[in-house]
Amino acid sequence: MATLSVKPSQRFRLPDWHTNSYLLSTNAERQRDASHQIRQEARVLRNETNNQTIWDEHDNRTRLAERIDTVNRWKEMLDKCLTDLDAEIDTLTQMKESAEQNLQAKNLPLDVAIECLTLRDSRRDIDVVKDPAEEELHKEVEIIEATKKALQEKISQAFEKLCLLQEVRQQLNSDHRGKMETLDIDKGCLSLNLKSPNISLKINPTIVSSGSSTLQQWDDFSQFNKNRAEAEMKGAVELREAIALTIAETNNELEAQRVATEFAFRKRLREMEKVYSELKWQEKNTLEEIAELQEDIRHLEEDLRRKLLNLKLCHTRLETRTYRPNVELCRDQAQYGLTDEVHQLETTIAALKQKLAQAQDALDALYKHLARLQADIACKANSMLLDTKCMDTRRKLTVPAEKFVPEVDTFTRTTNRTLSPLKTCQLELT
Repeated sequence: MATLSVKPSQRFRLPDWHTNSYLLSTNAERQRDASHQIRQEARVLRNETNNQTIWDEHDNRTRLAERIDTVNRWKEMLDKCLTDLDAEIDTLTQMKESAEQNLQAKNLPLDVAIECLTLRDSRRDIDVVKDPAEEELHKEVEIIEATKKALQEKISQAFEKLCLLQEVRQQLNSDHRGKMETLDIDKGCLSLNLKSPNISLKINPTIVSSGSSTLQQWDDFSQFNKNRAEAEMKGAVELREAIALTIAETNNELEAQRVATEFAFRKRLREMEKVYSELKWQEKNTLEEIAELQEDIRHLEEDLRRKLLNLKLCHTRLETRTYRPNVELCRDQAQYGLTDEVHQLETTIAALKQKLAQAQDALDALYKHLARLQADIACKANSMLLDTKCMDTRRKLTVPAEKFVPEVDTFTRTTNRTLSPLKTCQLELT
């Protein structure tokens, strides 16, 4: 016969069973309500975040575009500034080279002035005089030295300004390169989208990089570079104007001094030619006077010889008449006449000898003065030749070097052109 086995286990009561079913139903409804609430909130969050993300991406795209425009405007300003700066550097360099050429050109007038002073040191005796021509030459040397100093000062200033402009250009160029790189980066960022293959998550992308600057600092940096470049270019323009003015002033001053010096030379040459002509006229008259005096001395000597013969005749007659005999030795009229003639001849001979001595002294004085005249004429001829050579040398200042032909040879002291008779005499005397 079968038997009932009872499995030992916990037995729930019926109310517990009903309570359990109720709790399950209630929890299911509550969980569904919570899920529904979460689903609704999730949908709202999705809409809000999607809109926020879209607007954030749009705003940042706009900001990137605006930033690109700002950087591009600065790049264009820096482009223009660099172009202007390069043009100013080229222009200032040309002006500096022009000043250097003008400085180099001042060596020729300085060499000419010094050569003229050296030539005029060969003057002799009384002609070694500090005349207006020499004063103008010394003044010319001083002016040339002053102009060279002024030009050298401007050249040094131009060199320093060019160094500053190059420094500014390097700074601008560095800023310009930074702007170009920034534009490339920002344009690359602007071109990215959700479908771009090279987007990825980065480690701590929001960290602030060391050395970064604020927007105001960035703007101030470029503005400072631009302002500095404009200030240096303005200074360069003023310096160029000052250099051009210095070149013009020095050239005008030197040209005026050249004209004054050559006027002094021509005036001095005319003065010496006048004195030379006067001395030649005096020499001619002196030679004529010497010839006449020599002729008169010859006549005096002949008269003196004749008077001596007359005196001998009288002495002989008187001495011979002393041999008359006895009472015939009479002091007659003939005796007295001969005696008077002797006294008269002795007086005449003494007067002739005195006059002959005076004539000889006068002749010696004329010869001495003639020697002084001829020495001074030689000095004047030498001085005129030297000044003529100076004037010929100064032709280098107005005649191009390739066309310059000396009119007076420095070594042989001959001329390459037809000279006036006066200047021919100068060369002969030299």
